[in-house]
Amino acid sequence: MLTECVINISEGRDMAVIRDIADQAGATLLDVHTDPEHHRSVLTLGGETDGVEEAARSMISTAVTRINLGDHQGVHPRMGVVDVVPFVPLGPTGRIDTAIDARNRLAAWAGSDLGLPCFLYGPERSLPDVRREAFRTLDPDTGPSTPHPTAGATAVGARPLLVAYNIWITVSEGSEFDTAAAVGLARGIASSIRSPTVRSLGLAVGSGAQVSCNLIEPHSTGLATLFDTVAHLVNEAGGHVERAELVGLVPRELLASVPTHRWAELDLSEERTIEARLESVGVPVGW
Repeated sequence: MLTECVINISEGRDMAVIRDIADQAGATLLDVHTDPEHHRSVLTLGGETDGVEEAARSMISTAVTRINLGDHQGVHPRMGVVDVVPFVPLGPTGRIDTAIDARNRLAAWAGSDLGLPCFLYGPERSLPDVRREAFRTLDPDTGPSTPHPTAGATAVGARPLLVAYNIWITVSEGSEFDTAAAVGLARGIASSIRSPTVRSLGLAVGSGAQVSCNLIEPHSTGLATLFDTVAHLVNEAGGHVERAELVGLVPRELLASVPTHRWAELDLSEERTIEARLESVGVPVGW
């Protein structure tokens, strides 16, 4: 069974540390996306479930050893040095119960071997639920009842494919960027587009701002539609969209739904599909 695992680590600036963690993945590594403003990296693994799970354990062990959450400052919310670890079934025969089994095994291992509190998400509860309630009304599902002294805690999930996507915006006051206005606009737009299929945040990034989105049902809310909606709202407020940014990979069928002449504008390409990356490491894709 083919499975994707998307490991989010709270390190986006020390490239030696990021490389050390990525090297643990071996042939399962499909993509590394690093963001110094978020102070976060997203490492995408893919392949047979057993191999992906083994690689994820090596990467998490290394991250817990190499990163100290007490030193971390970044604009993206986080609860641990290994912040989020979702398992995703791939292909038409992919089964969510396979991802749930991998999730449960990894969380049990991280809790017992690393002393890392893990909160499960998926069918039982959403990732936003975990972020809101962890160590408040929600106890860890595995591991200690208090955060790891340097590694915090980890949310380990099982979910369908989603697409992470950022849209950078600016607002100018005369010839100067108005950072406060851009951040306020980004937060307002994030609130207005938030829905059961789109999770969104408005974040301060450099001299501008970012509407950071997770499309949890990307087939019902496409990337082009999302981009155009945000661009319209930004333009109405007197700002402009600087650029779009795909975080990680997209399924090939989603790319096919976007006109090719818009791929560059939307930060898309065939090479950045899950299928293309699996094929590049010798994993046959039959769907």
